[in-house]
Amino acid sequence: MTSDLFRSLHVPGDPLLLPNAWDASTAKAIEAAGFPAVATTSAGVAASLGYEDHEKAPRDEMLAAAGRICRSVEVPVTVDAEAGYGMEPAELVGALKAIGAVGCNLEDTHHASGELRDPAEHASWLRRVRDASGDDGYGLVINARIDVFLAALASGAHDAKQSDLVPDALGRAEAYLEAGADCVFPIVLWQADAVQSFVSQAPGPVNILAIPPAPSIDELAEMGVARVSYGGLLHHELMERFGEMLASLASRKAQR
Repeated sequence: MTSDLFRSLHVPGDPLLLPNAWDASTAKAIEAAGFPAVATTSAGVAASLGYEDHEKAPRDEMLAAAGRICRSVEVPVTVDAEAGYGMEPAELVGALKAIGAVGCNLEDTHHASGELRDPAEHASWLRRVRDASGDDGYGLVINARIDVFLAALASGAHDAKQSDLVPDALGRAEAYLEAGADCVFPIVLWQADAVQSFVSQAPGPVNILAIPPAPSIDELAEMGVARVSYGGLLHHELMERFGEMLASLASRKAQR
């Protein structure tokens, strides 16, 4: 099954590189470049639809966009399903299967309140997602996002030692993997000592975001990382470049 193939690409020490697409054309470009799988970015997809990230976009529009991406390529596609859009596990799994996704990201932030979910409650919800995906042999690959470091960053703790948050993040990782997640994703974990500590103790594959302060891909591989993704970084960078091109065109017009 395609989900089994995608799961097998998560090899600690030889990380799966996942550039994130936001529409069919970017997904096709990723496939054409030789990447074995495509991930979506909720930030990029939401922006392309005219909304903000963090479940501000209607779920049907987000899932429809993800479906177009899945249909546009032959390689496996994993969908950034944010926090599940308030859907019951069976409904969410059914929707992801219907659009052709082999995997998904599910994060532990409650966007209505802006707070982190209780890890035990979130683990229980992930278990129900896992159980729903196994009812008919679907085998959805679940990447459980851990937002401990993101929450600290949002609170203004830009220079805090991330190693202080590793125990909390590891507790969540253990609970989520025990609940049936295939991989854990401590998003915006970038300080090398904290990355090494987390990866060495996590009881399963780890996904790291390739945010510029993070160690290099080679260094992450040496640490045992199994998956490296780019989130909304490529979308942001390309939109900045697009803005520069537009500014150049506008300048030329003004000089006429």
